[in-house]
Parts: sequence; C-alpha cells; structure tokens
Amino acid sequence: MSSSQGDPEMPWSQPLRLHLSIVIVLLLVTVCTPLMWLTYQHGRSSAIDAAQEKMRLLSLHALDHYRSVFDSGYSAIETSSALAPMISAPPAELDAKRDFLLKALQGSPKLDSLYAGYPDGSFIQAASVLTNPKWSQVLSAPSGTAFALITIGQSADGMTSAWRFLDVNGNLLAERDSKTVTYDPRQRLWYRAAVAKDGPASVGPYVTAATQSLSLTLATPMEKDRRVVAGADVLLETISSLLNEEAISTHARGYVFDDHRRLIVHSDPTIMALILETLSNTSRDEVGAPYSGDPAFDAVRQLLLTEAGTRGGVAHFSVAGVPYMAQISPVEFSGLLKGNTLVIAAPVDDFVGPSNRLLIKTLMIAGGVLVAGIVAALVVARLISNALFSLAAEARQIGDLDFKGQGAYRSMIAEINILANALAAARDAIRNFSLYVPRELVRKIVSAGTVETGVASRQDVTLLFTDIRDFTTISEKYSPESVTALLSSYFQLMNDIVEQHNGVIVQYLGDSIFGMWNAPVPDPQHVQNGCRCALALKAAIDEFNAANRASGRPEFITRFGLHTGPAVVGSVGAQTRRQYTAMGDTVNVASRLEGMNKEFATSILASRAITAKAGDAFRFRSLGLAQAKGRFEQIEVFELVC
Repeated sequence: MSSSQGDPEMPWSQPLRLHLSIVIVLLLVTVCTPLMWLTYQHGRSSAIDAAQEKMRLLSLHALDHYRSVFDSGYSAIETSSALAPMISAPPAELDAKRDFLLKALQGSPKLDSLYAGYPDGSFIQAASVLTNPKWSQVLSAPSGTAFALITIGQSADGMTSAWRFLDVNGNLLAERDSKTVTYDPRQRLWYRAAVAKDGPASVGPYVTAATQSLSLTLATPMEKDRRVVAGADVLLETISSLLNEEAISTHARGYVFDDHRRLIVHSDPTIMALILETLSNTSRDEVGAPYSGDPAFDAVRQLLLTEAGTRGGVAHFSVAGVPYMAQISPVEFSGLLKGNTLVIAAPVDDFVGPSNRLLIKTLMIAGGVLVAGIVAALVVARLISNALFSLAAEARQIGDLDFKGQGAYRSMIAEINILANALAAARDAIRNFSLYVPRELVRKIVSAGTVETGVASRQDVTLLFTDIRDFTTISEKYSPESVTALLSSYFQLMNDIVEQHNGVIVQYLGDSIFGMWNAPVPDPQHVQNGCRCALALKAAIDEFNAANRASGRPEFITRFGLHTGPAVVGSVGAQTRRQYTAMGDTVNVASRLEGMNKEFATSILASRAITAKAGDAFRFRSLGLAQAKGRFEQIEVFELVC
C-alpha cells in the first residue's frame, strides 16, 4: 500500500508544521498587537490625565499658598491697625508693640517683616530672620537671632534709631543704637499709597533694598489715626521655591504673571535671580523681557493672550515642534492679586515618555514571545509531524503485511496515542487475519479497503495439492506435541517456498496443503511458477527429512499433485463466516493427481494441461492414462522430473 505526501487536487496542501506555525503566529500577532496598542494608549492617556490632575493640584496648592501668605499679611496689618498700642509713635509702649509684632511674625512664617510708619517720621519694624536669613547677613546679627527689631523715634537729641536682636522666645541677644537716621517712612510708596487711598493698598512686586528679596508690600491706615500706616512685606520667592520643589516633571516650569502679563515669579532659581536683577535695575513697567533660559517662556506668555489663557484650565501648545501642556489658573481671591495668573507648563513627552518606553519594552517582550511562539510552533509541529509520519509508515507496513519491528508508539499528545493504539489494534487484527487467509488476499483487502463478499469469478489457475505419506502412523508413534511442533516447521518451510514463487496457500488440510497461482494476484507465469515451486518444495523437504533422520525425528515423505485449468475463485461461505478458495473440476483433478502418486511410486504428478503450458523449461516423464478416483474419464499423467 502506498501513500503520498500531498494531494495533487489540493495545491494549497502544505506540511502540518507550516500550517500550525502560521496559525500560532497569526494568533500571537492578533492577540499581542491589540493588547500592545491598548496598553500604549491606556498608558499614554493615564499619564496625561495624571499629569493634568497633578498640574491642577499643584496649581491649587500654589494658589492656596499664595492665599495663605497674603491672607496672613492682611490679617497681621488689619490686627495692627486696630491695636491701641500701635497708635502711639515709638518709643511709647515699645514693649507692647514688640510683643505684638513678634507674635504676628511667629504666626505668619511667610512674612518677611511687619512694621508701622507715623506722621512724625517715627517707624518700628520687626523682621523675621527665620523666614529670610538674608537679614542676618545684612544686619550682622549675632548667632541665634530669630527676629530683628528696629525703632526710629524722637529723642532729646532728635531722631535716633536702634536695632535689637531677639531669639525665638523674644529674649534680647544684642542691641545697637545709632543717631544717624536715613530712613523716613513718609517718603515710601507703601505709606503714601495707603494714606492717599485711605484704605488697604499694595506696592510691588519689587526687590527690597535691605535684603534684595522679591516682595509685595501690604499697607493699611490705622482705624483711629489714618495717618499711621501698618505694613507687611510678603516674600514672593517662597512661591518660586514651592513651584520648583514640587515640579511635576524634569522639564516642568512654573510661572506667575501679573495683570499686565509680566513675569514676576519663576520656578527656576536661575531665572528667578534674573527677575530679581531686572527688578533691581528697571522699573516695574519694564519687567517682562524674555528669558533665554526657558524655551517655553515666550509661548506661555503668548498663550495668556488667547481665549484659553483667559479662560484657564488645561491648554496645549508647541515649542519648536515639541508639544507642551499647561495648566492656567487665574488668581481671583483678593483685590491685590486679582489679574495675576499662575501657569504650570511641561513637555507632553515628560508624561508619555514612560508610556513610549513601556511600548518599546512591550514590543520587545512581544517580539520575544512571538519568536518563542514560532520556535515552539515549529517544535510542536515537528513532533506532531514526526509522530504522524511514524504512524503513516507503520500503516504502510501493515498494508504490506510487514509486521517486523513494530512497537507501541508513545506521545505526549493524547489523540496521537489513541490513534497509535487503534493502529496497533488494527495491526494485530490484520496480522492474525493474515495467518488464516492468503497473504496476497489480505493485501488486496487492505489496499481496497473492502472485500466483495459472496462474489466469485471464473479464471485460469494453477493448483498444487500435497500430502504426507503415512502421517497417521507417524502420529501414533510420536507424541502430539512433538508431531505438532515438527508439522509447524514443515508448514513454515512450505509456506515460505510457495510465497517465494508468487503462490498462496489457500488451505491447510490436516497434513496437506492447497496451493494456488494466478489468484488472488494475477500471474502470467503461473504454470511455470507452480512447476518451479513443486520442484523447490521437494528439494527442501528432502533436506528437511535428512535433518530429521540425523536427529531421530520422523521423515515427512511428501507427494505433490499439479494441475492447471479454469476454476471458480473467490470468497464463499456464510454471511458472517467466509473462506477464500477455488472450486471446480480443476481442483478435483489436482487433488486426485496427488493421491495417484501411490500407484506410480512417484513424488510429483502433473497433468497434460501442465506439460502443454509449462514449455521446454521443464522435463516430464509420461506415465500414460490413469483412472482417477471418482472420475469417469481417464487422466493422462506425467511425472515432473526436473
């Protein structure tokens, strides 16, 4: 039985390993690609949403900080304006003034200083060294100084000033007096603005002359004397520090613009120092020039002129092709700062960069999984293909009735094991079947896949009958076991020789055999093959008997009858039990010729039909006409000599 690797009617047919590999790769790509894309999009969207939320929270935090700083300043000057001891010019009620100012600074850690100016030029100021350490350097304050208190007032010698240095508990550490007074609060913008407005006023932002700090001054007249003005300096640098310390990304920047879109606070300390320098050397109206240290500055300032900048919220813009995102938060909680705008901006890549890196990492992992999947697919496909090829080879051997070297195939795939077990069962069944049916008939049945039961056909065949002389006597002398074993060896010898000469043994009849040529497989040389087989059988049996004599076993003297002619050949019998055989007068003649060897003391008798078709290749000796048992007509008998 033969098999082909591919079907000519199916040009798309390819090895299993190729189909399996393609299916696994397609599955991996189909599954991995959407997952990678969704992961990337989700990561990008989540990163942007998280950045926007962080920007919003940072803006709220900065605004709250802004509000906290200025609310504490307003509260301090409002309380000061209503406090009776603050009405009188120093040095009157100096202790009460000092205690109030220190308590106010301790309660407002973001205030740089708190002070009051009087219409006679008197002045009192408390500065927090804890908030602004620059005071310590400017005043050459002793170690441990937490607050510095300056008073300017009338004395017998005219206007004098005094500095007092206090620790955190208000204890005096050192005192320094001076008769030289150069500071007149009445000439300061904060004093004049409050008096002119007759209410709360603000000045700044500006750089303070003493500490070179960026500040806003809040001032308000006293309730009982509108010519006495209380003021407070608020440090804007604390906002810059907050924006810098809580930056949401590496390249994020924070800005505060005033109502004229001029930059007054920047999160970068270097640019903040430049703002201080600019404010120190120019007027406030000139502040706002671009800063080369921040590439996004111009774009952010232009953004404030758009509708998005006016409305506030999240806005998007580009700088030299780089996408940016900004959170714009207008300041709306006080009249002083109303119109100011807080902006936090950062490149979008700062937030989606991790997603991009995650995508690359995911792609690498997916690529590795894909390669591993392809390798695994090839390995699995090869294992399955090898298993199927092995089973196919075994099936071909079964079809050829070759049962040598067959063993149980084992695989990790249950279905292949089931197939292997089924094939093993079929192999055993056919092997056992072939012991009882002519092997060529079995091959024909296996090759066709079916057998036409109940159908027999008429055709020419050559038939051979054999018989062992005096087998009954041999059976009486020897044990059944030894006779059976010897007979099995005898039959095996005869079966091999018959098959070697293209014949089949149709039946074993006790100690006899019934051999046939030209069926079930056609054989144009069936007569010649039958003659050659008879001679070969006789020679082999002679050797067999010689060995038996030498070992003391009985000899099997065998007689042969050979005839050719038409016969009905096929499968006959009951519907559930059938036998392949030949029937007709040709069979009877062959059988009778075997028995007639007794009369002529010969071994191989053949009919006229044999001699007529055998040709000159064989030598026959004519024995004349003889009467066969059960026949009316005589048979012309010949001995096959060689």
